[in-house]
Amino acid sequence: MRTQVAIIGAGPAGLLLGHILHQAGIGFTILERTSREHLLGRIRAGVLEQGSVDVLAELGLDADLRERGLTHHGIHLQHDGERHHVDFVELVGRTVSIYGQQALVAHLLAEHDRLGSDIRFEVTDAAPAGLDGSNPTVSYTDGGVATELACEFVVGADGYHGVGRRSIPGITAFERDYPFGWLGILADVPPSTDDLIYALHRDGFAMHSMRSLEVSRLYLQVAHDESIDDWSDARIWDALQTRLGSDGWTLHEGAITEKSITPMRSFVVSTLTHGRLFLAGDAGHIVPPTGAKGLNSAIADVTMLGRALVRSIREGDETGLAGYSDAALSRQWKVQQFSQWMTDMLHLHREAPDASARDFRYRSQVGQLEYLFGSRHAQESLAEQYAGLPFTTE
Repeated sequence: MRTQVAIIGAGPAGLLLGHILHQAGIGFTILERTSREHLLGRIRAGVLEQGSVDVLAELGLDADLRERGLTHHGIHLQHDGERHHVDFVELVGRTVSIYGQQALVAHLLAEHDRLGSDIRFEVTDAAPAGLDGSNPTVSYTDGGVATELACEFVVGADGYHGVGRRSIPGITAFERDYPFGWLGILADVPPSTDDLIYALHRDGFAMHSMRSLEVSRLYLQVAHDESIDDWSDARIWDALQTRLGSDGWTLHEGAITEKSITPMRSFVVSTLTHGRLFLAGDAGHIVPPTGAKGLNSAIADVTMLGRALVRSIREGDETGLAGYSDAALSRQWKVQQFSQWMTDMLHLHREAPDASARDFRYRSQVGQLEYLFGSRHAQESLAEQYAGLPFTTE
């Protein structure tokens, strides 16, 4: 078998890259280790930066987003019940959109079905080879049959545990683990807010997000090793009422349809390239979800990488591919610092050695928020980064 670009991973990065290549007339095959049902059932991030929305529109892949997505003009930040709105449109003239990754994957996959794209599910033992030469391959097992796929380029869009990153010799990683996680729920209740709410509270962080006008998505800071079995629905709603409470505002409760605890970490690799192999998305970096950057970072990667692959294959111009790793990682480190800043500012830090140190840390975080509330320059910086940095290889 032969194709031009072998893409390992059918998440949003791999699926979107396939569409970019298709529109340039470049052949590709996508290999995915999980089932189609599992891929469509994963619940992930739900905030798209302005740049991500623009890319989907440019590619003609925004029909479902336009129908079901919710445009938000900013976010609410609060501490101890005091709430302040940061208006992105007024500050930087940009918006964000609420549109779940699950919905994006479903739409991208449906469009691939319409095109008849070559996507193979439940393949095992994927192994890139010959990456230093001009004729790399990916061997894999499909339905019990060993197969080898010859190609010009290999893209590892297969996540943190994928084979892509493990195929780069000498690669190193820079990591930070956090001593807390997010307990997230989906609830069948209309959102109680117009824009997302991020709340610092002495009991821990809380967030009010949404998936649609009928479904709310809410989060609580918990210890990273807590069990979801210890959190009854009643306990969850009680904690949300306490941490998100604000005078004159009501949090509406409803049936909880999904709940889980996700640990938080920061992770970036030293390079995204090796010969003819290129990494994109979670294969190369992971951010804590506070800044809503995970999905958007994947879209930024494949937008830059897709353009570079097209120039290489169509025009013989290797400049974009040669500069891809540096450009993508430069953007990613800016994204990492923003995500870390948001996370550190809004979460309770129980790891401080004593009560006095913990109280000092909390009061300094309140000071950060109070400064932000009173400074237009600080708000502009937050709005610029939250709404999204440019996607460029320049």
